Amino acid sequence: MKLSVIVPVYNMADGGKLNRCLDSLTGQSFLRRGGEMEILAVDDCSSDGSYDILREYAARYSFIRALRCDRNRKQGGAKNLGLSLAEGEWIGFLDADDWVSPDYYDKLLSRAEETGADMVGCDYCLTEEFSFRVGKIVHNNRPEQTGVLNEVKYRSLILDSGSLVVKIYRRDIILGCDSRFPEDMFYEDNALANTWMLRAKHFEYLPYPGELRGSCPDYRPDGGAPEGGEPLPPLYYYYQHESSTVHTVTKQRLLDRMEAGRRMLLEAKRYGYFEKYREEIEFSFAVLFYVNTLFSAMRGLRSGCLGFVTALAKEMRDAFPDFRQNRYYKERIGREEQKYIALQQRHPLRFYVQYRALWLYRDARARRLRRSGSR
Repeated sequence: MKLSVIVPVYNMADGGKLNRCLDSLTGQSFLRRGGEMEILAVDDCSSDGSYDILREYAARYSFIRALRCDRNRKQGGAKNLGLSLAEGEWIGFLDADDWVSPDYYDKLLSRAEETGADMVGCDYCLTEEFSFRVGKIVHNNRPEQTGVLNEVKYRSLILDSGSLVVKIYRRDIILGCDSRFPEDMFYEDNALANTWMLRAKHFEYLPYPGELRGSCPDYRPDGGAPEGGEPLPPLYYYYQHESSTVHTVTKQRLLDRMEAGRRMLLEAKRYGYFEKYREEIEFSFAVLFYVNTLFSAMRGLRSGCLGFVTALAKEMRDAFPDFRQNRYYKERIGREEQKYIALQQRHPLRFYVQYRALWLYRDARARRLRRSGSR
């Protein structure tokens, strides 16, 4: 088996989301060329008709397996079940509300075969509609991260790993170690992405779209449409909607993000790369565990927010007392954020009052602008 694609599914029947995802997989050119591919679609105890849809597709396509978790385990548990049964030389993941272009796996696997890479990724397109239109392109990695990996490139990948789901991995990278996704929580990818990346020896990246001119010679260097034509579609479409994890702030999801940060540290210490890449891991932990959680809580958490963010700040200091001296922190965290973080570390209550007042003012101003613009 050449390729295993694992699709975790939870309540994706509405609006044809799951059908769109599965149709994009069954329409892969890799399959039409006779490539061996299995789709392990894992229902995480959905309460809608998602599992029925999976069974319908499994009955129509011999390469689709409709699986179901014994209880709701979140995406990590669904992915782990798929991994336990995967037979492919290569492993990929696809979120059930996303979809891919017909040549997605052909492109990634061809680049792997051409270069000897054991991990291949690409850019993705953010979209709010079901289509193959070119929307906002997110550059998932950078060209200087590619090739045979060395210490400099590993450091860069820890800092800017890109999305785990928009990549394929040679089987041994994932299944050659004991780490599996944490279950019963969100942000599961963040917990072990570094461990997997540091096991790779050669990474290749397919940027959108100008750098693909070797295989698509009619691309313009600026990435626009060939003369007289339309731009080629992106390879991966990342669907944005109100219930997306990145758009939802609840206390539990904030706690999950914090737990993902803790597990990221445990992974680094378990596999012995914590000290070597301490500065990069410190910054990554600070952003995931503390910075993003702090400002998400301040903007979205109402009940118990002061106590929550005060405890958060203390745990950050306990883990890395000097995190604000980290060079990446100084370079990458905005001045306003650094100012408010310094205040929160010194005076939690003063920070809470000032930051809440700031966002009340900004929200009120935004409402006034919307009202004046609608007249």
